[in-house]
Amino acid sequence: MNITQWLTRFRSDPTTAQNITYWNTIPAREAVYAPFPDWLDGRIAAALQKRGVTQLYSHQAEALTAVRAQHDVCVVTPTASGKTLCYNLPVMNAILEDDSARALYLFPTKALAADQVSELYELIREAGVEIKTYTYDGDTPPAARQAVRQAGHIVVTNPDMLHSGILPHHTKWVKLFENLKFIVIDEVHTYRGVFGSHMANVMRRLLRLCEFYGSHPRIICCSATIANPKELAESVCGREMELVDRNGAPSGEKHFIFYNPPVVNEMLGIRKSAVLEARKITTDLIVNRISTIVFARSRVMVEVLLSYLKELVKTRLGDSDMVRGYRGGYLPTQRRAIEKGLRDGSVVGVVSTNALELGIDIGTLEVCVLCGYPGSIASTWQQSGRSGRRQGISATILVANSSPLNQFMVQHPTYFFHQPPEYGVINPDNLYILLSHIKCAAYELPFVDGETYGGKPVTEILSFLEESGMLRHVGNTWHWSTEEFPASEVSLRAAGEENFIIIDTTTPDHQVIGEMDRFTAPMLLHDDAIYLHEGKQFQVQKLDFENHRAYVKSVEVNYYTDANLAVSLRVIDTFKTKGEQLQTSLGEVVVTAMTTIFKKMRFDTHENIGFGKVKLPHLEMHTSACWLAMGDEIWQGMQPSEIEGALVGIGNLIANLAPMYVMCDVKDISVYPQVKAPFTQQPTLFIYDTIPAGMGLSDRLYEMQEQLLKGALDMVNECPCPAGCPSCVGTDGADKHMVRKVLERLCALEG
Repeated sequence: MNITQWLTRFRSDPTTAQNITYWNTIPAREAVYAPFPDWLDGRIAAALQKRGVTQLYSHQAEALTAVRAQHDVCVVTPTASGKTLCYNLPVMNAILEDDSARALYLFPTKALAADQVSELYELIREAGVEIKTYTYDGDTPPAARQAVRQAGHIVVTNPDMLHSGILPHHTKWVKLFENLKFIVIDEVHTYRGVFGSHMANVMRRLLRLCEFYGSHPRIICCSATIANPKELAESVCGREMELVDRNGAPSGEKHFIFYNPPVVNEMLGIRKSAVLEARKITTDLIVNRISTIVFARSRVMVEVLLSYLKELVKTRLGDSDMVRGYRGGYLPTQRRAIEKGLRDGSVVGVVSTNALELGIDIGTLEVCVLCGYPGSIASTWQQSGRSGRRQGISATILVANSSPLNQFMVQHPTYFFHQPPEYGVINPDNLYILLSHIKCAAYELPFVDGETYGGKPVTEILSFLEESGMLRHVGNTWHWSTEEFPASEVSLRAAGEENFIIIDTTTPDHQVIGEMDRFTAPMLLHDDAIYLHEGKQFQVQKLDFENHRAYVKSVEVNYYTDANLAVSLRVIDTFKTKGEQLQTSLGEVVVTAMTTIFKKMRFDTHENIGFGKVKLPHLEMHTSACWLAMGDEIWQGMQPSEIEGALVGIGNLIANLAPMYVMCDVKDISVYPQVKAPFTQQPTLFIYDTIPAGMGLSDRLYEMQEQLLKGALDMVNECPCPAGCPSCVGTDGADKHMVRKVLERLCALEG
């Protein structure tokens, strides 16, 4: 059965057709072409023609013209639109014009870097030219590193390696820094939140060293579609960018299907599990050998889905390896093997977190199944773009879960298709992050009096570091004065400390099978947790919190675990306040979190079959928050229990709707209700960034409270449940009618 036949059957089958809320067919589009520029080296043009490329897409030609005119450029076009040529062609041409020219390519992951280098090698080989291109990352053998530093025309790396392996050792990279003509930053939309804020500081350090060595490189950025690509690229790079966003690439016909699982309990508004519906759809696709990628929202869901699919595919096709998992925490060799299997067709289905959202070439996938809304319009389009990369008919099926955000999207499909993508937000001046990178910058090159960093004076921070014994002020210069290596203490991927490694004690050699960040580990690697890895089950024997190790053993059980987090919050400082009966404030808070208990959830039914206690240290975090303190007029005629229920219900709605307004994951923002907050002495909702020192998310939400409250009221009014359900006010006993009454009063105050 081919993809067209399968879609026809899926649309006409009564058991699935009744759950389809929207079916949008995006027609194929023709390419818009432009000729090769007359300055392009003939050997490069000949190599492209050998590969069937006889002319450029219009956006490629526009980007090349801008780069040739010495502009910094940000290229924003969909997945598989040939953005790679927008930087490979000008870089190769510059090196052929001047053999001393150098370029630095930055990719957010090693997998993407390896994929792009492979394509570049092929083009260089076809052109028959001498352009030495090397990958420099943690897997580069020590013996090869000197050759990369001395001879590499193009050095391909990732931000982490640039941060800890290149910038601190710049004296070994003199040839690169003195002759650096281009910096290429691919997938710039991924540099948001903590990662993006770190990346902006890495770029400040990189350009500071370039200035020291006398080079002035052009910057070429590529991005998926977001609301503010130019603004984000300029924030990350600290440079004004020219935007190229008129796509000239062709695309095949694409079907975008919104699928809402059937209601199984009308009174409670509970729908059939999105995981089980995604399993059913994906199994049918794989059995018909239609290549499919499934995106799940968490590591646990990836492994639960993978376990289901492997068992079903083994039963029906006899080969469970036709389906593989893919997520952070897998070791590099596992990931490369999976990527290869997708390209050669031995793997028909893959279940992934957003780790495969980036532009890695994984072959001719035909269908993308989204198990739950990815959290942002931008990510949804990016994940959808993983199918149909080589034209032809493709499909994306969004299987909604019961959360308010998912239900809003499947019930408002026109919102999704007509709303611009979300904003990418970073805060490079987050004090924790800024301080870390000023240490790194001082280690790399002494600061001089009056020098700015990121365009701002840093004397106060330098004086603080001097008082701490890390810097020494001699004459007009600030020198690094300790034996510490500051870059080794800074992880770009999190505001916290180093990752935990996961050790399988079942094997004689106690093999490391994965890793996990510090803030996730207490939830998923506590003692007795079931850790799922590539569809296999492991039970955690011991979480060594102090040494960042988790020891696990292989088991076979019929459940997985889900931990609860106990949170408390107190206000430290208020920055600004507005309103009276509804008083909205912005400030700094301290959040204390502790994992207390875990539940055992049975596979298939997802019912709770037991629980256990967790004994781990609490984690404390200073962050930014906005809070809504609600006066007596709003609660008139309501009992204390009704106030508590309404507050919890509104909090549930806001927590799920906030990501619609800022480009973030649901878990990047938390909502904490207090019936009588000690700080305000009133019922109060706190909305805080779940990142130390904050990323500016609550700052943006402070300005958008009216849209938030109106969106929450719309969700309550449009949910068909009679009294409240997981798709609107949540499952914590909130009364839907009381929630509606309070939201109407709040919106009247705002209106």
